[in-house]
Amino acid sequence: MFPLTFVNPNPRLPYPSLFIAKSSLEPASSRRSRAFSSSHSYYPWTPNLRLNGFKLKSATAPENVEGGDSKSESLVKGLKLGGMFGVWYLLNIYYNIFNKQVLRVYPYPATVTAFQLGCGTLMIAIMWLLKLHPHPKFAPSQFTAIVKLAAAHTLGNLLTNVSLGRVNVSFTHTIKAMEPFFTVLFSVLLLGEWPSLWIVCSLLPIVAGVSLASFTEASFNWIGFCSAMASNVTNQTRNVLSKKFMVGKEAMDNINLFSVITIISFILLVPAAIMMDGFKLTPSQLQIATSQGMSVKEFCIMSLLAGVCLHSYQQVGWSA
Repeated sequence: MFPLTFVNPNPRLPYPSLFIAKSSLEPASSRRSRAFSSSHSYYPWTPNLRLNGFKLKSATAPENVEGGDSKSESLVKGLKLGGMFGVWYLLNIYYNIFNKQVLRVYPYPATVTAFQLGCGTLMIAIMWLLKLHPHPKFAPSQFTAIVKLAAAHTLGNLLTNVSLGRVNVSFTHTIKAMEPFFTVLFSVLLLGEWPSLWIVCSLLPIVAGVSLASFTEASFNWIGFCSAMASNVTNQTRNVLSKKFMVGKEAMDNINLFSVITIISFILLVPAAIMMDGFKLTPSQLQIATSQGMSVKEFCIMSLLAGVCLHSYQQVGWSA
């Protein structure tokens, strides 16, 4: 009997010979043992190799899959945060432009602020009716804390409009650049969070710059200055207390907390505005206001746009 040998049809592919037959008789167990050892000599890295089906079970996943996903997620979050900051900045600019034009011909900051909060209340009602955001759920025990936040929110918006009606927009926002200083101050007083030395050092140029700008401001007056500074105090007190309030199992999300605060602020300010300014939304009062170069239609549009921009940029700021 002639010896028979199965030859690999493609020498470039290193799979083992399927069978080798010799003229001499050999036990079946020896042939199986030799075939197994031959397969491992070809594939030393695959212990789970099966010759009958040519299945390779050993496989390794790429090591950088999780790292790539985390990098892409952080990139998306960074782009989203940058976009929200840009929208906030743009809405803030337009709010100041429209609001200053309204206050120039209608010097009733309490009534203007109440109208703007009313615009925000209407936008919130539309948001909840259309189910663009779920309704808030809070316990009665939380109501006292929310009213405190709403009172600070009301005073902050009112004092800002008082300052904008007295001095230039640029000077008001120069003073409001002191907000980081008051944030750090009230974080220490109310939350017990002490800042690092670098944070304290970074606040010194802000304080010095605001002081220098105040002394050299041509439109400086004490009512405008004190109102802007008081709005810093009330706004940052609200922000620090809201941070403390939003910690816990029953805490509301940022949008709903801001929405509830806005509605309560509107309810609080309407009677206060009538007491401070009187009822100034009569046709005769609007005619007097528009006698300074602005039609009634333009006045109404400017007031509405200011209210929409105020609520929109504040909501974006609370959402970031």
